[in-house]
Amino acid sequence: MRVTVQKCSRKGAMMESNGSTPDKIREHILVIEDSLTQAEQLRYILEKHHYRVSVACNGSAALAKIEEQKPALIISDIVMPEMDGYELCRHIKTRDGSRNVPVILLTSLNDPKDVIRALECGADNFFTKPYREEYLLSRIMDILANRHHDQENQNLPGLEISFGCQKHLITANRRQILDLLLSTYEAAILKNNELSSARDELSSLNEQLTAANQELAAFNYTVSHDLCQPLSCIGIASQAIKRSSEDKLDDDNKECLQIVMDGVNHMAKLIESLLRLSNSAQKTLHPEIVSLSTIANRIASKQRIAEPGRQVMFNSAEDLTAHGDPQLLHAVLDNLIGNAWKYTGKQEHAVIEVGSLEHNGTTVFFVRDNGPGFSMTDAEKLFIPFKRLPETTEFLGHGIGLATVERIIRRHNGKVWAEGEPGKGATFFFTLGK
Repeated sequence: MRVTVQKCSRKGAMMESNGSTPDKIREHILVIEDSLTQAEQLRYILEKHHYRVSVACNGSAALAKIEEQKPALIISDIVMPEMDGYELCRHIKTRDGSRNVPVILLTSLNDPKDVIRALECGADNFFTKPYREEYLLSRIMDILANRHHDQENQNLPGLEISFGCQKHLITANRRQILDLLLSTYEAAILKNNELSSARDELSSLNEQLTAANQELAAFNYTVSHDLCQPLSCIGIASQAIKRSSEDKLDDDNKECLQIVMDGVNHMAKLIESLLRLSNSAQKTLHPEIVSLSTIANRIASKQRIAEPGRQVMFNSAEDLTAHGDPQLLHAVLDNLIGNAWKYTGKQEHAVIEVGSLEHNGTTVFFVRDNGPGFSMTDAEKLFIPFKRLPETTEFLGHGIGLATVERIIRRHNGKVWAEGEPGKGATFFFTLGK
């Protein structure tokens, strides 16, 4: 509380602007909270506003303190061991010496039945954690100011109500019922204001995200045009030099020229992979029923044409269908099958399998191979861009293919993961959401 002070010219005493002394202690409040941190936080707030505060860590200790000295107000947590806040409130409201002491219940729960339970046990007010300091203090002052209105505080005859298919007997007085309803209404307003603020913040973040995506699209254009074109010129010029001057170059110059050409090819493939990774996150989805079996067999046929000398036993289950964007799902299988084909390159009898299984009512697709595998301690690194495992460094690649797969599956509200063992192959699983 902010206090303004003025000097009294004759007595030299410091006084508050309202004329009361700053050390004046208000009413005694009993706080019941099993969390020491939250109890001390509440004590700090109340003592800062000159309330006298005592703390009990459970219901039994609270009842003992009430016997020693009746407080003007009780603030109790609901969730506590041995005796919860509802039971404690019932004890307080049924004792002659404490039945008229107002009780505020604090909880982090959001069940509407909490309000009904609070009415059943005779609570006077209800606050949901986390609470705003000024809101809590205003309600405390209001409750204390109205606690002596005897006419309004007369209990009503038991009222039986039905809520959530259960019957409840309400014996709270009119003031308690009104205060509980008002506190619930105020909490709903505060929550609505918080949601409105969060909505505005989300809208601002969406605008920032849209701007970032536009910048990314501009970057993609730069990569695909401003970088690819000069790189292509370097490659064409290098090949022209090799054709026209190969017989005039010594071995060192030929080696240097080959390094340039290899670097151009490597950079071109890297740029292509980066664009594919970016497009997987930017492309608008056009979902439809897709035959994964047909896609898998086409990819395998393309691999056989590219490497006619290899003997690979490829097996794809029939009638594998999924709902998703056909181009992006083609990219998923192209990367997974392509990886399996690449990493089984040193196997005398390579085996690649594409299939599905059911797990907890969900269809899980998989691509399995008998390649070098990997350690499960490295499984999470597989889908990080440019991250390559020690077991795979001898194979060509940029470490972008699996990152592309992960992005595409995530855009389809699915999950992708891998299982493997060194020397015993690897299996990549993925699901697709609805």
